[in-house]
Amino acid sequence: MIQQLMKNGFLPAGARVYVAGHTGMVGSAIVRRLKAESDTDLVVRRHGELDLLDQAAVAAFFRQEEIDCVILAAARVGGILANSTYPADFIYQNLVMETNVIHAAWQAGVQDLVFLGSSCIYPRLAPQPMKEEYLLTGPLEQTNEPYAIAKIAGIKMCKAWNRQYGTRYLALMPTNLYGPGDHYDLNDSHVLPALIRKMHEAKEQGAGSVVVWGTGTPRREFLHCDDLADAVVFLLRCDRAEVFSLFPDQGDPLINIGCGRDVTIAGLAGLVRDVVGFRGEIVWDRSKPDGTPQKLLDISRITGLGWQPRISLREGIEQTYQRFLEEVAPRLASSHGG
Repeated sequence: MIQQLMKNGFLPAGARVYVAGHTGMVGSAIVRRLKAESDTDLVVRRHGELDLLDQAAVAAFFRQEEIDCVILAAARVGGILANSTYPADFIYQNLVMETNVIHAAWQAGVQDLVFLGSSCIYPRLAPQPMKEEYLLTGPLEQTNEPYAIAKIAGIKMCKAWNRQYGTRYLALMPTNLYGPGDHYDLNDSHVLPALIRKMHEAKEQGAGSVVVWGTGTPRREFLHCDDLADAVVFLLRCDRAEVFSLFPDQGDPLINIGCGRDVTIAGLAGLVRDVVGFRGEIVWDRSKPDGTPQKLLDISRITGLGWQPRISLREGIEQTYQRFLEEVAPRLASSHGG
């Protein structure tokens, strides 16, 4: 394993970096970003090759592979409907994956790890924008509480391993993400891909309206997955002492990742409608839940280190819809016999 770090950063030149969850939207974006760097030795495994729910298999993998740095992007994710339908799956699978990976990584001598969570870790009615220190200061949003608790446990695991074993494990909490590799299953997707699919299909069918859950009033922040990947690599290039100076008294090694701006769901729906070219009406189903009223992250920790997002929301939606047209829409049309 590589022993000398360049410029006291987390990521050695030529390091063997294991990206867990590399086929997902977040993991694949990180892999693209690291490949562009061309000075890391990427290690990936598909689910059929390594089941992260299998403790013995994960431990054996780390013993064999001599990993220098782990980026834990694997997770069971979904929107309000999926979280409400499968709460046991969400808490169990996320807890087991992060426990297996973090513990096995430490056992194998891995000192540097990035754990990726979600902004849903913060209290439902947290002051806005949400600072890292607001963690565990109030009740969580009930619609995704099991997932949030699993992610909070991951943050506390990073903190505990750092305190007890002197590791350098970071927990990054991104805001709502979107981009290439997103899921468009209406029973399991997040709001933005669901809107893209609904608007696209309504346009193709000549429908006069699209039904969207809730009132449209909640505010959400959105970050393109490529911007998140850029933030991850940026932090791994930062000086370790400078990054850990952000967490006084061995506090939670937690950094928010977002764009610092939010939009109402109604505003988002209107933007997606415009990009897709759907001319019909948006009808709000007020019998369905809104979720948290507002989720806007305070990103001053990472911007203070010098990072800024680069992809605007409209530009990102345009790129995402183009990929949808190229890769997803033909598959959906085929499955419907179109």
